[in-house]
Amino acid sequence: MTTTAPSTKINQTKMEEFDVLVVGAGVAGVGGAYHLSTQRPNSSFVVLESQDHFGGTWWSHNYPGIRSDSDLHTYGYRFKPWTGPPIATAEEILKYMGEVIEENDLTSHIRYNHKITSARWSSEANKWFVEATKTDTGEAQHFAVNFLWMCQGYYRHSEGYTPEWPGMSDYQGQIVHTETWPKDLDYADKKVIVIGSGASSATLVPAIADSCEHVTLVQRSPIYYGTGRNRDDLAETLRELEVDDDWIHEIVRRKILRDTSIFFRRTFEEPEAVKEELLGGVRNILGPDYDIDTHFTPDYRPWRQRVAFVPDGDFFQSIKAGHVSVLTDEIETFTENGVLLKSGAALDADIVVAATGFNMNVLGDIDFSIDEEPLVLSDTVTYRGMMFTGVPNLLWVFGYFRGSWTLRSDLLSDFVCRLLTHMDGKDAKRVDVTLRPEDKDMELLPWQDPESFNPSYLTRALPFLPRSGAKPEWHHSQDYWEDKDEIPNVDLDGLEFVYS
Repeated sequence: MTTTAPSTKINQTKMEEFDVLVVGAGVAGVGGAYHLSTQRPNSSFVVLESQDHFGGTWWSHNYPGIRSDSDLHTYGYRFKPWTGPPIATAEEILKYMGEVIEENDLTSHIRYNHKITSARWSSEANKWFVEATKTDTGEAQHFAVNFLWMCQGYYRHSEGYTPEWPGMSDYQGQIVHTETWPKDLDYADKKVIVIGSGASSATLVPAIADSCEHVTLVQRSPIYYGTGRNRDDLAETLRELEVDDDWIHEIVRRKILRDTSIFFRRTFEEPEAVKEELLGGVRNILGPDYDIDTHFTPDYRPWRQRVAFVPDGDFFQSIKAGHVSVLTDEIETFTENGVLLKSGAALDADIVVAATGFNMNVLGDIDFSIDEEPLVLSDTVTYRGMMFTGVPNLLWVFGYFRGSWTLRSDLLSDFVCRLLTHMDGKDAKRVDVTLRPEDKDMELLPWQDPESFNPSYLTRALPFLPRSGAKPEWHHSQDYWEDKDEIPNVDLDGLEFVYS
């Protein structure tokens, strides 16, 4: 088959053709490959992964204690039961994903060490022309595809976000980031400072505390934590009754989703009551004399930022045992031996760990163009957080801030397969989303409402993200209960869809 490409250079290059190209072999990409293989078995597709292994976050992150902060009954795929503890280690998650790949013969579809550098849409050919570089050989690879399915995640695996503190070059110890943790880092019997509050620090600290001389967590401001056992009583009871794993998976998922929905609603309707419940869980471990007000009481309502779950309270147990100190303060400067805080406190450390979050990428930091014009994503309007005005034949998977990523990736997998089948029925080669006549005067808003959810990584990225609109079709809902009913029932012949 001959394909019309957008440049002479690409015409002269060997090019592989596929119906669908899936970007990334993380949780969303592997799930997407499964759904394509089962719902559209006659479609040709390839999954390009920049790393040398599947897993995304669970492969790139290797700091001690790395684990999920969502329960695996909902973070796991809907089509494969999860049979382990609700909060799982990276190793357990990778094993689970590996089983999905093996059981469904997906290995032949996945190309590792393929870093996509550019994606260029040609309206003449009605195709995406994608160039990738093999990271192990430097060789360029070229693909012509009908549809791009962006499952690359939302942050840069290659680097974490580290603020530029004064004096960092003066420090004589070692500075590391959780996102690029050195596998040979020796922290035994060392004094360690961990900077930052959040799921990463709450995971790392208890994993290293027993080995270090002492760990000091320095946080600019506190966040909310949830505490509880790493066990689901309903799941365990059903297993004792020898209920089929598929049934257990579905029943427990539904219960967790219901409970999560109730909790989320309560954070708006009775935030003070929820706040006291969360703080009560911390107080039950640390005791009445610990300064909860200073170190674990945020100045915002629960769920305005993500609530970090601490299984079995291990983070707080490390504090209670005296292995960990918490200081709520800001860094004035690094010194030769550690850091000086704005309060005047001087802390010595052999190692400083920045658990300070990540940088979001925008469509995988890939160089996109539409008919040779560079794509500026912030000039587009998002359709339900998954497609963009002016960007044909592309869908972006972005999960839930307050729920499991996989819940939305499963929903969008169904949508992609349904959309592609609908296009086949219309003999359409291209689909665009566009504002309807009634949307002409619609107010345009930030991609996410900062009054609803405003972690630092999102605030930094908002100028580069698409706009949303003041109508349900034109914003990215963070409500799974809304999406699970609306996305499967989207009218694919609605005026917002244009086929050609």
